[in-house]
Amino acid sequence: MHAATRTAIYRRLRAANPAPTTELEHHSPFELLVAVMLSAHTTDKSVNAATRILFPVANTPEAILALGVEGLKPYIRSVGLYNTKSQNLIGLCRQLVERHGGRLPGDRASLEALPGVGRKTANIILNMVFGQTEIAVDTHIFRVANRTGLAPGKTPREVEDSLVANTPPEFRKDAHHWLILHGRYVCTARKPACPTCIIRDLCEYRHKTPAKKPPRGKPGRLARAIRGQRGARARNMPGSSANRAPGRRATARGLDVSGGPSVSGRARSLRRK
Repeated sequence: MHAATRTAIYRRLRAANPAPTTELEHHSPFELLVAVMLSAHTTDKSVNAATRILFPVANTPEAILALGVEGLKPYIRSVGLYNTKSQNLIGLCRQLVERHGGRLPGDRASLEALPGVGRKTANIILNMVFGQTEIAVDTHIFRVANRTGLAPGKTPREVEDSLVANTPPEFRKDAHHWLILHGRYVCTARKPACPTCIIRDLCEYRHKTPAKKPPRGKPGRLARAIRGQRGARARNMPGSSANRAPGRRATARGLDVSGGPSVSGRARSLRRK
């Protein structure tokens, strides 16, 4: 693939999603590390379901270490291989406390020395926490890189090295997020959404899914995912509905500010009368 084509691909991905981020829910570097570690061989949805229960109880190395292996298991049963991951997570927390003062190390060797942390997890932490332009390669990125011709390779490491070598510097920081989202929602393993793909004309895939008339007015899966990311960031901002004072609740049919029925609920009652 020509360098100009690669640049065009990244420009389109950036235009569609200028501020990409992970779909793993977290509020601290340590929470991100835990979520990424748990995400191996399971979906982000399953990880988020587990961490929504775990993090309110324990979201520091010391707190998780205090749970112990058996105490941790009930919180992460929704993720695959939770028995092994429980042991690795307790070992990881112990090393962080004993060797790093409870903080995440900022170098690859120290990260990969932690139980349950491999090259992919280390790359994500180095990129998102420490601002390095590493590109983690998972199954989605491996597929997109090979299928499109962006960075062909027989192994994840070959694809990673090719992406790092051939991705223009201005795109390296966000390349991981763009490619993983594209693989998860557009360039899927089965029946990729080629007709609605924004890089269809730049892609080298020879067996593109034939075009079908899309449902009118229905956004694609990637568009919905991007909207969800923007909504999550908005909900974490001060003054958002997620941070309302007790006594105020948002209902499905109106905002209740008094503890009584919602505005639209009262309107329906009047109409019935």
